[in-house]
Amino acid sequence: MMAAVPLLATGGCVRTAWNVATLPVKAVGKGADVMTTSPKERDEKYVRQQRKQAERDEKERREREKECRKHPDRCEAEPGYAGARR
Repeated sequence: MMAAVPLLATGGCVRTAWNVATLPVKAVGKGADVMTTSPKERDEKYVRQQRKQAERDEKERREREKECRKHPDRCEAEPGYAGARR
């Protein structure tokens, strides 16, 4: 039983030494992961950008329609948009 005590006491030291030894490898791997973008991440970013742009376009369209309803004489028909002058 007394022989097991030193083994248990050094377990923490061994684990700490292992963590210190593998830290540079983990840091390089993390750095490479941060610097590179996977195709999935690129696609998700592109979809997010497109959705935000579509939301901005829709908001602008609603604001133009609202302005056209208030002041139809100032409203100009947009090419390809049939709702501008009804």
